[in-house]
Amino acid sequence: MKIETRIFGEIEIDDSKIIRFPGGIIGFPEMTDFALIHDEDKGKDAPIRWLQSLQETQFAMPVMDPLIVSRDYNPEVEDELLNPIQIENPEEVLVLVTVSVPRDITKMSVNLQAPIIINAENKKAAQVIVDTEIYPVKYYIYDTLQQMKKEGE
Repeated sequence: MKIETRIFGEIEIDDSKIIRFPGGIIGFPEMTDFALIHDEDKGKDAPIRWLQSLQETQFAMPVMDPLIVSRDYNPEVEDELLNPIQIENPEEVLVLVTVSVPRDITKMSVNLQAPIIINAENKKAAQVIVDTEIYPVKYYIYDTLQQMKKEGE
């Protein structure tokens, strides 16, 4: 499938890579089909990837592995919230969080309270709300990413 995106221009998405959100994503229940893509210029190891909507091709949200910036991230999620994505093997789960990049890049944050849980085996996913105050909606990450960049040089 070829789509024209706002960020990456025309890209081709293999049908086997489509991630389906049976209940849509928070705020956009009608968006159910996505592809997880990375910026080719930055390579597959770049911390930020993009969850690209296949229905609304102008919509893509930056996402990342929360363990990159919060090593002890381990939210408890109610089983019934994950039933639609049919997790049988916890090792097949990919957890991502959305990234917010405001004009002032030093205020870059991730939302640790609404993780995206992907069943890598069947490509079904759900965005859930973690019912705890341990994980904030805005967890600032700029300094952490800068430190990682320095350590990687």
